[in-house]
Amino acid sequence: MNDRLQQIIGQSGNPREARTGTQDDVVYAHIFDAILEQRLAPGTKLSEEALGEIFGVSRTIIRRALSRLAHEQVVLLRPNRGAVVAEPSLEEARQISFARRIVERAITELAVEHATGEQIANMKRLVKEEQACFDKGDRGSGIRLSGEFHLQLALMANNAPLLNFQRSLVSQTSLIIARYETGNRSHCSYDEHNQLIKAIEQRDKTRAVELMMHHLDHIDHKLNLQDDGASGDLHAVFSHLIKDRSKGAK
Repeated sequence: MNDRLQQIIGQSGNPREARTGTQDDVVYAHIFDAILEQRLAPGTKLSEEALGEIFGVSRTIIRRALSRLAHEQVVLLRPNRGAVVAEPSLEEARQISFARRIVERAITELAVEHATGEQIANMKRLVKEEQACFDKGDRGSGIRLSGEFHLQLALMANNAPLLNFQRSLVSQTSLIIARYETGNRSHCSYDEHNQLIKAIEQRDKTRAVELMMHHLDHIDHKLNLQDDGASGDLHAVFSHLIKDRSKGAK
């Protein structure tokens, strides 16, 4: 049994995580939330045996849940080596950030057109809960609720393909933040979310899109997506020593 994996999966105390549905759905939802909350770090090995014991289900069910997560590109299935939480490269991170801007713009425009009063009220409650989590230092739950805000926004847009894209992009963004975030780890997303809700409620499409792009700028500015020259290639890292030794041998 992987004790660390069991601790990560079972850590969250959020009552809304009492999942319903098929066993596949329960396993999928818990792992998805653990990734979204950054309790499962990029590169974490997802042992089928450990997960089967944790959830009390067969490895077949675990494989189906992991396959769904792999389809959303947040889990990598490696032949003969098992599954791991995805580790987006710098180039992948840049592409995900670019794709999310396009999707979020379309979702925001549609949300302004289709949002109901009930959906807007639910979003306001969600943001209050998000703020409460950050205020009490529960960063993981705050990050998950921040991601859920964007998923609920996609539901308001009333477009199923965009919702599917968004689900993958939001979870991949969480992995990017976990791997590439630098500097101040404070979050003011709930303030920006409140402003966005207000613009949607006022049916101000131009303002809503402007706020969304500013919000994504804020996320991107906290990431280091520049090539810092680091390498896992020992020969590349110490190439200058190799060259110096070669010159000395002449």
